[in-house]
Amino acid sequence: MLSALGSILMKIHQIEGYIQTIYLVEYQDKLMLLDGCCRADHDIVLSFITQTLNRAIGDLKVILVTHMHPDHAGGAHKLAKTTGAKIAACNAPGHWYRGLDGMLMHWTDMLLALYVAGRKGKKKQNLFYPRKLRADHFLADGMTIPGFDDWQVMHIPGHTDRDIAAYHIPSERVYVADLMVKVKGKLIPPFPLFYPRRYRNSLLAIKLLQPKSVILAHDGELDFADIDFDSLIESAPTTPMTHWRSVKYKFKKALNIH
Repeated sequence: MLSALGSILMKIHQIEGYIQTIYLVEYQDKLMLLDGCCRADHDIVLSFITQTLNRAIGDLKVILVTHMHPDHAGGAHKLAKTTGAKIAACNAPGHWYRGLDGMLMHWTDMLLALYVAGRKGKKKQNLFYPRKLRADHFLADGMTIPGFDDWQVMHIPGHTDRDIAAYHIPSERVYVADLMVKVKGKLIPPFPLFYPRRYRNSLLAIKLLQPKSVILAHDGELDFADIDFDSLIESAPTTPMTHWRSVKYKFKKALNIH
């Protein structure tokens, strides 16, 4: 599935990715990816640029990485190497997948991505990518994206400590990546959720922004008026929902430990 959203000056193309929607922003003289995709999406992106848009791969100037999960950062390095595009990310300190725990979590996240792909009926693909991001631009909250001054970055941590959103100022549309996901027609918090308090604040920040629409990594573009932010904030978890807590809970449940 592919579609284009936008005006003559700027279009946001929606491309079906391995397990997420790819958003490619097109201008007359440049292109930008709103996330780093999966490693498996590399050829899909290049094919769309060269065959569908009839553009040169060098027109891709910026790859935004909203956070480090496989479907948001997995293709960033490979695409940057192929196209010469610069990688832009949050200015959070250190690496997300640092240390031994980080290494284990990195592999767990790739396995979870493969599980999701299987649920979607997709064939297994190589999703391996570096756990340490080599970004060219580290963006503070409120900064504009280099070369794309009509896009402003917002820090929206919670899912991880370095999630960012991209707000297109002229059209008042905001890409929030995994800030929320739709399950059985209902919007809920993402999994994992490492920082519940920060997550609530991030939801509040988007609510107060009052954009015309909100673009999700897995569920397309929604009208702002159709999202019940108050309900999301009220029902959001108060304790972290992480890989290890989930395993521990299931283990205790299996042993009937209270």
